[in-house]
Amino acid sequence: MLDCCYYKQYEGILETMKNKAINSVILIFLTAVFLSCSGKKTGSASYDFTEVRRGNLERTVSSSGTINPVATVKVLPRMSGKVERVLVDYNDTVRRGDILAVLNTDMLRLQRDQQAASVQKARANYELQLMNYRNQEILAERNLISEYELRTSKTTLDNQAADLAVAEANLRVIETEINQYAYITSPIDGIVLDRNINTGDTVVDSSNSSSSSSIFIIAENLREMQIEAAVGELDVTSIHKGQQVRFTMESIPGRRFTGVVENLRMVPVVSNNIVSYTVIINVENQDGSLLPGMTCAVDFIVERAENVLLVSNAALRYQPTHLSEAQISDMVFNASLSNMDERQQAAAIEARAAAAQTSAQQQNQTSTNAVTSLMMGGGNQMRGGMMTGGGGRQGGSAQGTGQVRNTSQIVMRNLWFINREGKLDVMQIRTGISDGSNTQVFLNEDFEGLKVILREKI
Repeated sequence: MLDCCYYKQYEGILETMKNKAINSVILIFLTAVFLSCSGKKTGSASYDFTEVRRGNLERTVSSSGTINPVATVKVLPRMSGKVERVLVDYNDTVRRGDILAVLNTDMLRLQRDQQAASVQKARANYELQLMNYRNQEILAERNLISEYELRTSKTTLDNQAADLAVAEANLRVIETEINQYAYITSPIDGIVLDRNINTGDTVVDSSNSSSSSSIFIIAENLREMQIEAAVGELDVTSIHKGQQVRFTMESIPGRRFTGVVENLRMVPVVSNNIVSYTVIINVENQDGSLLPGMTCAVDFIVERAENVLLVSNAALRYQPTHLSEAQISDMVFNASLSNMDERQQAAAIEARAAAAQTSAQQQNQTSTNAVTSLMMGGGNQMRGGMMTGGGGRQGGSAQGTGQVRNTSQIVMRNLWFINREGKLDVMQIRTGISDGSNTQVFLNEDFEGLKVILREKI
């Protein structure tokens, strides 16, 4: 009988200790909740609003480039000599065959006279040998000379003919230099961009010297220009031939120009470990305002949407600060139901209830482990219980990641507003392209002009 009393007394002590432990855990939990909630704003907030408006939107890839002529030609001297006259200057318009500069030909004329004398001498020798060969043929017919002597005479005649041909060719070379090469002409119709000679300079034949440089640079046509733009490797996949381009220049503020992508050069350019590719853009320059060497800011138009509903990106990023995460989650979930049919709504509600039940069971298990640890006084068991709870959360996270991978690629965003009852509300919308400041949203016509929350006033 005494042992039974002691047993009941011991059982009462354990029950009292258990109740105290539970009360301690509840007190700690309530204190934590109070401390966490005390730092949040609980009253109603005031807001800055923006409107859902209609307009045009573009998604672009930005770059920079340099304006150059479509084609340029370097004019090189074809003979050496002293510059006697320069007939053109910078920016002069020239046509094919126009004389750009004239080289001095005094020495060439003396060489021509000398070579002309050589031609006369060679012709005289040839004619004399021709007469001799004909006489040798007559003698050979009468058997007065041998066959060897006749062949020797014919060989001498051929050599004299070759000497005459060489002398005449050398004379033609000198005459060509005097009549053509001494006059440096334009090979194309265009504009003189650069002039590297002056009267009195000496130029070197480009075919005989590696040090010869261009004396004129002529642009074929400045009414058609091209931009060489550098596009990074992350954006180059958005560039294609025929793509529309818009560009501006600091030298001509307030004006926009357009162009078309001509081609993409596949050779990568690496600078400071950054890979880029050169894109050639054709542009028109009918008024001559674009000059070679100008730099410009280029926007490649990747996508364009006209007459669509737009909303500020800041409104899509807004999230109330005076609501708890659970409240925001509930409101967003209820807003998402409006985008579903009845079957999808039922499935979503069932899945959310199952997830809430699983979360509650995990919390109850964690609380039970904490109480048991306090009653038994086992620190290692407490740590083991917390580790078990952590493993459960990791499993939930992995499951959530799997759900994200299985969802559709359609991007849904939250848009907060004040409803007709004057209360904070949210709706989930599908978004389209963005230009960095505004985003296309897919809404009914009734939502045009709707005021949505941009930010909270401080």
